[in-house]
Amino acid sequence: MLIHYDQNVQKKRDIVMLNDREKALIKYMQGDMVLTKRPFAYLANHIGTDEGEALNAIKRLKKQGVIRKVGAILRHQKAGLTENAMVVWAVPDEECERVGALFASYRDITHCYERMPPLDGKYNLYTMIHLSEKGVEKFVGKISLAAGIADFKILKSKEEFKKSSMEYY
Repeated sequence: MLIHYDQNVQKKRDIVMLNDREKALIKYMQGDMVLTKRPFAYLANHIGTDEGEALNAIKRLKKQGVIRKVGAILRHQKAGLTENAMVVWAVPDEECERVGALFASYRDITHCYERMPPLDGKYNLYTMIHLSEKGVEKFVGKISLAAGIADFKILKSKEEFKKSSMEYY
């Protein structure tokens, strides 16, 4: 049996052989899904199966580690969110859970996660902020006070590059 070492989960996994329908499912899911009330029913029809079987296949492939996650990518500028910044925070380890939950409760924070090892040995909590108007510095000041965390860096993008994902099939 072949063994694959997956660096993302730090453990060994068996290699999974995919059938043609599973490959078609993955190929379809790599691209933009059709905006419809039942996107997985549309997907199922596209690959020649029913919605329940498609969802079961996705769950099975996720459990096997073939699919890491299913998610949407928001084109934030088209959605009217014209200012954005990543903020890195130096949060004491014992406060990460509390501060992370607080930051994640703000609708203008679209991502909030802990990174190890910390940037510069101390910036361990990252937030991505998207606003519809100018004011990142003011917003960060407000949430800094609310969290009681004064050590942070605001990292603004100078240019956005085309985003594309790997295509396997």
